[in-house]
Amino acid sequence: MAADECNIRVVARFRPLNDSEERAGSKSVVKFPADQDETVLISGKVYVFDKVFRPDSTQEKVYNEAAKEIVKDVLSGYNGTIFAYGQTSSGKTHTMEGVMNSNDHQGIIPRIVQDIFNHIYTLDANLQFQIKISYFEIYLDKIRDLLDVSKTNLAVHEDKNRVPYVKGVTERFVSSPDEVFEIMEEGKNNRHIAVTNMNEHSSRSHSVFLIHVKQENVESEKKLTGKLYLVDLAGSEKVSKTGAEGQVLDEAKNINKSLSALGNVISALADGTKSHVPYRDSKLTRILQESLGGNARTTIIICCSPASYNESETKSTLEFGKRAKCIKNSVTVNEELTAEEWKRRWEKEREKVARLKGQLSRAEMELERWRRGETVTKDEQISLNDTDETLSTTQSMISLSTVTSSALSPAAAAVVGAVLPVVNPIVGLDTRSLNVDEWEKERSALYQQLDEKDDEINNLAQALERFKSQTNEQDELFNQARKDNENLQAELNRLQQESESAKEEVKEVLQALEELAVNYDQKTQEVETKSKENETLAIELDTKLSSLNGIREELESLREASQQHRKRFLDMVLVLLRDVGDIGTIMGGQMNEQKKPTIENLDQADEEFTLARLYLNKLKTEARSIIARLSELELEKVDHQKGIGLKDKELDEAHLLIQQHEAKMRSMLESIKELEEKKRLLEQTQDSLNEELVKLRAQGRVAGSSSDIQKEITQQMEQISEQHQKQLTTLRDEIRTKETQMETLKDSLQKLQLSYDKLSGDYEKLKKEETDKSSRLQEMTLQQERREQAKQDLKGLEETVAKELQTLHNLRKLFVQDLQARLKK
Repeated sequence: MAADECNIRVVARFRPLNDSEERAGSKSVVKFPADQDETVLISGKVYVFDKVFRPDSTQEKVYNEAAKEIVKDVLSGYNGTIFAYGQTSSGKTHTMEGVMNSNDHQGIIPRIVQDIFNHIYTLDANLQFQIKISYFEIYLDKIRDLLDVSKTNLAVHEDKNRVPYVKGVTERFVSSPDEVFEIMEEGKNNRHIAVTNMNEHSSRSHSVFLIHVKQENVESEKKLTGKLYLVDLAGSEKVSKTGAEGQVLDEAKNINKSLSALGNVISALADGTKSHVPYRDSKLTRILQESLGGNARTTIIICCSPASYNESETKSTLEFGKRAKCIKNSVTVNEELTAEEWKRRWEKEREKVARLKGQLSRAEMELERWRRGETVTKDEQISLNDTDETLSTTQSMISLSTVTSSALSPAAAAVVGAVLPVVNPIVGLDTRSLNVDEWEKERSALYQQLDEKDDEINNLAQALERFKSQTNEQDELFNQARKDNENLQAELNRLQQESESAKEEVKEVLQALEELAVNYDQKTQEVETKSKENETLAIELDTKLSSLNGIREELESLREASQQHRKRFLDMVLVLLRDVGDIGTIMGGQMNEQKKPTIENLDQADEEFTLARLYLNKLKTEARSIIARLSELELEKVDHQKGIGLKDKELDEAHLLIQQHEAKMRSMLESIKELEEKKRLLEQTQDSLNEELVKLRAQGRVAGSSSDIQKEITQQMEQISEQHQKQLTTLRDEIRTKETQMETLKDSLQKLQLSYDKLSGDYEKLKKEETDKSSRLQEMTLQQERREQAKQDLKGLEETVAKELQTLHNLRKLFVQDLQARLKK
């Protein structure tokens, strides 16, 4: 099917002055002619577009006049694109999205979604539709899926028809406008925005909303597909006006870089003389490749500010739209043909082939007569004008079959297989296309390698993101452990203060006991004075009192010894438990959540000793988990080293390809030199033959020979001249072909060199990451060694604590036994 050429449609929209511009005293610098809706004037210069929307234009008017027609195009099997371009705060997002829940302020995307479903509801019931939605953004030159935030660096690939697409992007089937609006809200919540001096909700990325419509007629089995790209570009920025800093400044750099690449593509397409269009300079231009000069009906909405403060940016935007208006797209219907249609076309092409064979046989007969030296009159000569037209038609059919063969049914594929063997011998007459086909295959293979490299880079980027998240988690755990350590230290200080206060209370209690002892002596003396009446009893009482005093003295000495043992025991145990707590803090992990064992009361010493043993067991478990983690990191290091080896091998293969292409170029140069030498020899031969012709004519006039002999000689010389002329034409065609091949090889060599430089950069980057990971691994190994040392110290400390506790327990048992024995006496 022949392609229809159409220009990109460009409309301009000017927003009103905002509050900050009015407060700053900025004035409107644009003028709109009263009777013209396609013209705008700025600084005396006139710009003409397909439509110009003034500041008072409503959202509904913009949609009806700029985007509504594309709904029918998409449902008719065409591809469509609408994107907004302009500086920051010029109203692009308001134009494309607007306010979702407001009928007056809805943008193009919600209106076009509603219109698509309304149009489907009015169509024939025999049509079945499938609608898929994708929503992604280009942030920092990385494609990020807005419906699955885990996909942060998607790659752009090309299908077998050289049409770019985003590999791995999330696609969701929808059946109503509400489902589409829910997907839009979900994607908008995941999109990057920031606050600048010019816009409180500045988009920091280019968003692409893709609607894929597939329809099938149940009765005729006719299938049509259409894609609609709705693109909201981030605005170009001047740092001096937006005041961007840090992360926002990096985002602005990437935004301006991708918009600059878009401008370069527009300029190359508008110029029309450049053979190379730099689509691969940016992810944005790769995605919009079909929309700019390809198979799509494209509408560009350039959004401008009328303020004098933004006059230079407005002029730049208008110039961009002026260049884009010159671009032509070749639009075709995306139709999947049925077997009956293919059969009808095959019958038509078979008739053409039969006619071509007849013309070819007549041409061969005419050529044979020329070779025998016969003269063929003009009436007998065959005309090849119709043959050229038929060959071009046949070639277009073959190209169409290669485009749609992937979507054919088995019956249609069988018909196409029957057509091609008949058509190919006629088309194959042009042998010069063979080298071009081989070059196309080689270039496709190189593009495939680039796509594979993009996949590898995507996987490495995802692994890097996981490592970053793990590092952040470890940093958070480390900070939490530090805070817990500080809290434990404060708690320890508080317990020490409480211990000092408890010692003071014990001293007061001892003083009270001493006072009680003094009072007891006084009472004893009173009893002695009152018991003088019975001297016998008094003497016995004195004896008992003297023995009681001896027991009291021994009791006091035992109390003092017990107090010293208790103080020594508490000091030693507190030091040991403090060391155990420090070791647990160093170990990290779950040990920070475990309560540190302390001894506050000797009556509960057994329970506290049990808690200390449990704490030591948990320290052992934590040490084993750290050793297992270290082993996993060592395995990851080995895997990364293997990946670096594979990258080295791929770099060597790319270098070998470059050397092979250089050798091909040298051989082509040598063949060109040989052709030039042949050309020079043929020219010399022609000159000598011309001289002989002149001599023969002169001799003919002197001798006065007959006119018949002169005519025969003239005819022979003309035949020789024509043969030489054909040889010269053939040689010149070969020279031009070789020159074209040389240019193609040079372009290929340049692309391979760029690919080689890119792979080298990726290799250096991976090597640097490997060095960083090795240093981290060494640090973790050192920490592991420290933890092993701490584990050994902890084991010795555990044994020491156990011995001291056993000794204390024995002393306590002896003290109780001794005290009981003395009390019995």
